[in-house]
Amino acid sequence: MQKNIYAAMRKYVYLAVAVTVIYFFQSFFLPTGGIGADSLSYFGIASDLPGIETNLFPLGFPVLIKIFYTFFQDYFWAGKMLNIFMVILLLLFSYFRKFYFRETVLLFTGKTLFFAMNLVVSEGPFIFLLYFLIYFFHERISEKIASKQFVFFTSALLLLLFAVRYSGIYIYMGIGVFWLWMILKKKYSEVQKDFLQVLIVAGLGIGLYLSFNHFNFGSFTGEHLRGTPAQIHPIYLLRNFLAMTNVTDPFIGIKPASNSFISVGFQVGLMIFDLLLLKYIIRLVRQKKALLQLEFHYLLWIIAAVYTVTLFISGLFQQIEEMNVRMLAAANFCLFFSFLVIYFKNLRSDRFIFGLGCFFLLFLTVYSLKNPSNYLRNKSIIEPQMLKFKDKIYLFDDEKTVKNVTVYHIPVINKTFNYQHTSGQKGEWKQSIGGTVNPQIKWLKYDTIKDKSKVLYTSQLMLK
Repeated sequence: MQKNIYAAMRKYVYLAVAVTVIYFFQSFFLPTGGIGADSLSYFGIASDLPGIETNLFPLGFPVLIKIFYTFFQDYFWAGKMLNIFMVILLLLFSYFRKFYFRETVLLFTGKTLFFAMNLVVSEGPFIFLLYFLIYFFHERISEKIASKQFVFFTSALLLLLFAVRYSGIYIYMGIGVFWLWMILKKKYSEVQKDFLQVLIVAGLGIGLYLSFNHFNFGSFTGEHLRGTPAQIHPIYLLRNFLAMTNVTDPFIGIKPASNSFISVGFQVGLMIFDLLLLKYIIRLVRQKKALLQLEFHYLLWIIAAVYTVTLFISGLFQQIEEMNVRMLAAANFCLFFSFLVIYFKNLRSDRFIFGLGCFFLLFLTVYSLKNPSNYLRNKSIIEPQMLKFKDKIYLFDDEKTVKNVTVYHIPVINKTFNYQHTSGQKGEWKQSIGGTVNPQIKWLKYDTIKDKSKVLYTSQLMLK
């Protein structure tokens, strides 16, 4: 019996090793190295530390980048090693604490962790902290830890979540809704009292952070820097709604940028699939209801729902990205974790879910590298050129009209089609590398600076 258990776990250990290797090497072959415009903004804030110049983004992620930068003296490697450190720590914690190790490994085969831990984005540490928050939820609801320990660590994690992403407030609100649900259900217990204490302590911490921002910058979350929200068009409301339904899908999160009939039709088809998946999950819950610690799952579902809805409403009043895998990462993570825990309860064979996880890990890797490039080589070419532009203050991609279009041939039906890679434009590559090498240079969305001598244009940087 012990041999069978060991053999069953061994394949997840192998998969965990494969995950670590793939996550380490994948971004080397991305044209931008996994670094986007927001990454450059975070690098800029990190390079200003201990000075604080803006509250557009919270300080948690820049502080982490700065810590790793002190060891590697390179912002690309700081972001890369921070990501792989979080991957390894989560896997080791789950394995040695015996906290849903199989489920944790499979989480890395899904779209959310694949996105969050392969790109230099704040969602990485946000999901990392959320995992430990879920751990303390589980342990307290199962009455495996004491009240004081739960209140201290959960409150600290909630404050850290907010310090990494302002959307941490939606996690806080989700916990508040869960506490109200316990009151309405008349579940008067020590756990309910603990959640109230967490809301009070974490609320005070978040309030102090907001007060600091308002006192120093005149705004709570940099709302005065985000600009007015874009005009609301029906097509964007539809796209956001379709993205919200996709929050139930653990693996597929493809969202074409085009608003064409084919593109919207694809997203509608994906929505139908996602709703069928949701139906299956509901049936699974009903079948295994007697085996589940339902309060734990109710908490995750409520957090996911509150996070999704409040983020959608927030997008109507401020200028943020439309709903996508990145924006809904926390909600999808909660639902996927809950699904895996439920799925493995009283499971006779894990062959299907293990195979599915392996397939999608491979699929996500291949899909992300559909237009591969040697990032480290490109970085080595751009890096010495940046020494000539030390006096530049701004960086602007003036090569947006130069499109990188790939022609694909389908042999079976003998057809070809052109595809413009949204992250495969050389101007974007140069902007990413230039801003990483010199994070003090500020990237521009629009070329609005009158004194052009202060602007470094990507066309001035050469890629051989």
